[in-house]
Amino acid sequence: MKILSVIRQVPDAESSLRAANDSIDLSNTRLVMDTMDEYGVEEALRLREAGSGIEVIALAVGRASSEEILRGALAMGADRAIHVKTDLVLDPVALSGVVAKIVVAEGVELVLCGGRQTDWDSEALGAAVAERLGWPQLTWTNELALKEGALTGRHDVDEGSEGFTVALPAVVTTQQGLNEPRFPTLPNLMKARKKELRTETLEAYGVVPMVRAVKTEIQSRKRLQEITVAGDDAEGAAAKLAGILRTELKVVA
Repeated sequence: MKILSVIRQVPDAESSLRAANDSIDLSNTRLVMDTMDEYGVEEALRLREAGSGIEVIALAVGRASSEEILRGALAMGADRAIHVKTDLVLDPVALSGVVAKIVVAEGVELVLCGGRQTDWDSEALGAAVAERLGWPQLTWTNELALKEGALTGRHDVDEGSEGFTVALPAVVTTQQGLNEPRFPTLPNLMKARKKELRTETLEAYGVVPMVRAVKTEIQSRKRLQEITVAGDDAEGAAAKLAGILRTELKVVA
């Protein structure tokens, strides 16, 4: 059985971003594996460790630097990796086209990906992959187990949490709380250098972005300032405060 863990390279949450020429300049920004994708890699490894005959494949679609996060997934314990190299920024629906074709070509039975992609702030990838493949999808999982070709577990729903059982193949989205991702050990870091990391081009999959970014900006908010209102009485002070909120801070209609 093969499990495909889709991972994304995104800016570190603690890094500073800079807008330049209608795009985000990432030249001085630390790039890391999307946190929600880390839970997917870890869960694939745990499913392999709990069973037998399971191969874990890590997939990244993106710029050349995405090789770093693939090496990280290999160091965590993934068996091999695939890097579809491109400088284009693919929206989730376009990206799902690449994932689905690799799933078919590799004979994958379970796809794991983060519940929300940080770079697009979107939850569309898992659903789009499931739609293309015609597979069931389980979202926001917080417990998974694999037995006799079926997945059981629990996931978050609007009413709280519910249990499920689904026959493979399937697409599962992961989140914080599903597990605690491991840190690569030194021996595994050494082993990762010898594991297969296959590089392909986006052109081989005939996929183009469906959404084009025309302008990028970093939103900022004014720091709230301390306001002191003095008045002879409470009614007068309240009137002055309402005036400041309306004219200066624009928070009162």
